[in-house]
Amino acid sequence: MKQTRRELMLSVGCALAAPAMMKARSAPRRYPIGFSTLGCPKWDWKTILENAAKWGYAAIELRGLQGEMDLTKRPEFSAAGVKQSLRDLQALGLQVSDLGASTRLHEPDAAVRQKQLDEGKRFIDLARRLKSPYVRVFGDRWVQGEPHEKTIERIVDGLRELARHARGTGVAVIVETHGDFTESATVARMVKMVESREVGVLWDTHHTWVAGKEQPADSLRALSPYVRHVHIKDSVPQGQDVRYVLPGQGKLPLREIVRVLAQNRYRGFYGLEWEKAWHPEIEEPEVAFPHFAKLMGGYLKEAGVAAK
Repeated sequence: MKQTRRELMLSVGCALAAPAMMKARSAPRRYPIGFSTLGCPKWDWKTILENAAKWGYAAIELRGLQGEMDLTKRPEFSAAGVKQSLRDLQALGLQVSDLGASTRLHEPDAAVRQKQLDEGKRFIDLARRLKSPYVRVFGDRWVQGEPHEKTIERIVDGLRELARHARGTGVAVIVETHGDFTESATVARMVKMVESREVGVLWDTHHTWVAGKEQPADSLRALSPYVRHVHIKDSVPQGQDVRYVLPGQGKLPLREIVRVLAQNRYRGFYGLEWEKAWHPEIEEPEVAFPHFAKLMGGYLKEAGVAAK
């Protein structure tokens, strides 16, 4: 049978649109959740991405890969490898929420300090190539025998130097509430002192609750102008320390944390920091990661945060 011109054009248009429609139908709606590769130290790059997509994650935080914590040494992120890695991410609708550097900005020794700053700058360069918006760094420790204000000044100077390096790259440096810096007001004050759009905060909700003894609403009240990324984990007391447990099975008020973030219109990712690399005794990522995705999906839905 002969087709009319209109019928022919319609059939051609449908044929051209079909791949896009199939792609749209196959792309799942995902909540803004991610996980750190600290939680899957044995997985290779492809396994990380495939599992993230399978379990409904939207992002991954790169904190080491197969035992190598300096990501700039991995072939996946070399000048040649990064292009394929970007294609791998795009194919599964994933993004890199942030890079977890080990950079410590409290270090008083000039040579050690320079190595820390050099690492931070390498990570900023890599984040730009990976189209990742953030690089996490640490204030880390109070220097023994040194006034706290002097340590703060050194950390602020380091953040300013990294901010200058990041300027114009689309990457910002985020300092984590971690180590001796779990008091939200102190971290917020340091970031304010830097006075740069290229510097923000990674709110580790576990550290401000357990070590800082802060309520989530109080932490966020101090940090809210600066929070760019959030870490989620859970624990129960064990002697003078804690034992990490699956999220929702410990003492942290995770539902409350999600609620206050949603109320404050937080738009970043909720990242599971499952510290399997440091605590091999905790559950395998095959257990923890899908558990977190299901739990957080429920909390985010309750808080009115939509999947996209």
